[in-house]
Order: sequence, then C-alpha cells, then structure tokens
Amino acid sequence: MFPQLSHAKSSIPLVFLLLLSLTPLHAASAHTVKISADVGGTLHVEPNDNPQAGKPAQAWFALTRKGGKAIALKDCDCRLAIYAEPHTPQEPPLLEPSLKPVSAERYKDTPGAEITFPKPGAYQLALTGKPTSGESFKPFELKFQVTVASGSQIIPQAPENVNQTVNNEAIETQSPPLPLWAIASAIFATLGIVLAVVQKRRR
Repeated sequence: MFPQLSHAKSSIPLVFLLLLSLTPLHAASAHTVKISADVGGTLHVEPNDNPQAGKPAQAWFALTRKGGKAIALKDCDCRLAIYAEPHTPQEPPLLEPSLKPVSAERYKDTPGAEITFPKPGAYQLALTGKPTSGESFKPFELKFQVTVASGSQIIPQAPENVNQTVNNEAIETQSPPLPLWAIASAIFATLGIVLAVVQKRRR
C-alpha cells in the first residue's frame, strides 16, 4: 500500500510538468493558419487580438511561402479588403486600408495595416497578393474572421450624481409641508363648528 502511494506522489510532478509543457502549444494555436496555393498566412491584431470598435488596431499578416521562407511586403503586391459579416460576393468592401511594412517577432517588413472598425460585430479580412517579380510564389487569397468588441464608454455623470438628481426631482414634485399655525387654525375652526351645531340642537 505505501509503495503505491509513494509512486503516486512521484508521478504528480511529472503530470504537472507535462501540463506546463503543453501550455505554450495552446497559446500558439490561438491564431488560425490559412493556406492558399503555396502561401500560408496568420493574422495578428494588436492589442492582444482583441480589437475594439472605434479604436485603431494594428493588424499584420505573417506570410510564408512553401518551404517556410517569409514573404515581405516589398516582394508582394498585396491588397487588404474588409467586409462586415454577413456580406454577398458582389458587395464592395467596407474598408480598404493601405498596407505598410511591419516588423514583428521573426517577421521583417511583413504586410500590416492600421484598422479602425466602426462597429462591434463580425468582420472578414481578405488579403490578396501576387509576387512583384518572378515566380517565387503563386497568387493567393487569404480570408480571416475577426470579432470586434464594443469600445469602453465613458459615463458623463457619476452614479451618485444621478441619484442626487432623482432625489432632487422627487423633492421638487412634492408639495411643501403646512406650517403649524395653519394646522392649529384648522383644528380650532372645526371645533367651533362642532360646538355651534351642538348648541343649536340643544335649543
């Protein structure tokens, strides 16, 4: 019994190390690789692949030709078209941002663009390209799906001010309280009427 327990305890660190070793694989697989002809590409959007509506986001494409060699923007006649999903094939692009060379990670001068998505929702980024000279790679078209979150909104008025405004409005709509002399006068007038009625009945 005891040898089995010691064996179980010794296997726990091995399982823990195995899980740690698998973690980078999950992080790396967060980006989907698209392949067209003999070109593969991965889309990266900064910051943290979580674009927000109304805020500029830096998008760049890690392009590699067959064999693993990276494709720089100067070697590719590339164009980027952005569509709001869903869209029809005949529908014109919502945005066509110009591409600029971006150096990130191991990619140097790779195609990139600054994009400001107008509204939250689903978008399609279609990157088309062909070699600027020679036949180093075939013409390609890569399509990526991007979900844009709503941007953070600034509340112009603090909650306590809103509550205070509501309370002030409620106070203004209420009638002002009657003074004590008015209440006393009403009581004496009522008593006087009651006494007068009683005296008339006695007569």
